[in-house]
Amino acid sequence: MVTGTQGLVESVMRRIEIGLLDGTFAVNARLPSERVLAEQYKVSRNTVREAVQRLGARGLVRSRQGAGVFVTDQLRTGLASPWGQLVADHPALRDDILEFRRVLEGATAFFAAQRCTAEDKARIAALRDELEAARATDNQPAEASADAKLHEAIALASHNTMFLHLHTSVISMLREHITINGTGLRALDDAVSHQLLLQHRGVCDAILAGRSEEARTAMQTHIDYVRTSLDDCREAESGPTSAKGPPRSMTHPSFSDGINST
Repeated sequence: MVTGTQGLVESVMRRIEIGLLDGTFAVNARLPSERVLAEQYKVSRNTVREAVQRLGARGLVRSRQGAGVFVTDQLRTGLASPWGQLVADHPALRDDILEFRRVLEGATAFFAAQRCTAEDKARIAALRDELEAARATDNQPAEASADAKLHEAIALASHNTMFLHLHTSVISMLREHITINGTGLRALDDAVSHQLLLQHRGVCDAILAGRSEEARTAMQTHIDYVRTSLDDCREAESGPTSAKGPPRSMTHPSFSDGINST
């Protein structure tokens, strides 16, 4: 049992930290009020205030005058540098990145199917519907946005803090240095765009039904398809001499889509 003022402050701080790590308190989200947290943790508002101040001193939360206390992106930017610059300078890393995504996102889909809560399921289903609605109206920027948010929601539903951290850090790192113009693979071929939609639907359906192995296989198949499609695109544009030429710029729309929006 925690006793003493400082012990209570430490306990509250650790509980909020867990919320930051597991995504309960998302980046840029506003923390519940002192009153709500005090009631939730069964401590005084002064105890909550001191715990939040300590988190603020570490850069994990930030107060905004008259608006409340908000979560910073401090925990989600650990891989941004120097990796970001290396990725920008070496386009050939694309295959390594997609290979890593295959393993990471296959695992997140597997555990999401096992652990997703009713709230997680509602979020994933809503984003799946948003993705399909954007596709139906050929709104490629909206489709890419819903796509990225869907992958994030699946990572969150895995309820594994390391999966969530790695997924968010890697994706943020890449977006910092890769031009995203809202088109990508979807703009290259209507059949590809339709296939991507079917794959996302398959991943979502498996997760929502709790079929973990099927979810992992569906996600890995999806990443493999992205990789193959990007290779085909590069060969078509580069011609038969592509093997001798330098790798394409990572700012090409199809490349950015393969990393960020599929």
